[in-house]
Amino acid sequence: MKKSWLMMSAALVMGATAATADEVRVYNWSDYIDEELLTKFEEETGIDLIYDVFDSNEVLETKMLAGGSGYDVVVPTGSFLQRQITAGAFQPLDLTKLPNHGNMWDVIAERTATYDPDNAYSINYMWGTTGAGVNVAKVKEALGEDAPIDSLALIFDPANMEKLASCGVHILDAPTELIPAALAYLGENPDSHDPDVIAKTEPVLTAIAPYVQKFHSSEYINALANGDICVAVGWSGDVLQARDRADEAENGVEIAYNAFKEGSLMWFDQMAIPVDAPNPEAAHTFLNFIMDEHNMAAASNYVYYANGNKASQAHLEEDVIGDPAIYPTEEALGTLYTTTPYPAKVQRVVTRLWTKVKSGT
Repeated sequence: MKKSWLMMSAALVMGATAATADEVRVYNWSDYIDEELLTKFEEETGIDLIYDVFDSNEVLETKMLAGGSGYDVVVPTGSFLQRQITAGAFQPLDLTKLPNHGNMWDVIAERTATYDPDNAYSINYMWGTTGAGVNVAKVKEALGEDAPIDSLALIFDPANMEKLASCGVHILDAPTELIPAALAYLGENPDSHDPDVIAKTEPVLTAIAPYVQKFHSSEYINALANGDICVAVGWSGDVLQARDRADEAENGVEIAYNAFKEGSLMWFDQMAIPVDAPNPEAAHTFLNFIMDEHNMAAASNYVYYANGNKASQAHLEEDVIGDPAIYPTEEALGTLYTTTPYPAKVQRVVTRLWTKVKSGT
């Protein structure tokens, strides 16, 4: 189903010369919605939906800050959203066109207000944590029965990574997530913007880089599910998708997800309307559709991520709402941290450091 939508999207984009009143263009993360909702939206609204996907915040940010993205709705992560709001990339939401806004969850809205004061420009789509997905049998074979699968030492101790390299490790290609994780491992503030503190992560990251099979932000889902790798540092819902794909395939692969006990990043993916959206009216229609409690529940039940819609919780499947890896306990929530966007000068330091780590030079 996903492939057919992507093909349809490509065909529509190629055939379109300008946005029309009955067309909305959405740019979302890959593997991040129940495709049946896309058909349902078109059937209920009569609006043609062009739906494209990306797999890194950096790709989206390049489009947003260049201007003229051509999209009506985009889905940046909170820290990126904040920088893009400051740059004037988004238009304020018109709540009079969003009657389902009352379904949103105040607990999450309070946290997303860190990035979007008063939540004036965005709504929360999904939220989750960044942690470790492991092939339980392979990791225990490599590291023993007491393998630290819930610890940052699993990936930041070179002795562990050397042993895990033989069964395959993928790590997110996301410096704004991995550098804070390395800081947490070092006992530093994960949200530090001090270049000297950030520099402390370079030896930690370069020491493990030779053992990383791939830095990528989406391929680890299938790689974990198929048993091609044994560890992925990734997003909670992605790892749980891999777990369920392995279960459905009955291939003998047991996948477990853990946030790191020393602290894991809590992130928020926010839906927002670009300032130059071709069809802001249809964009509001799409956001209101997503905020319907049944539609939002269908999305979470499909992708295995928590969402910021309180009303949807009554319709979530038990293996979603009842899974602490998706909806953490209050105690676990206390260990999670958030980060804020780096200033431009610090971002350049981070980008150079990450490029050096990945290239090995």
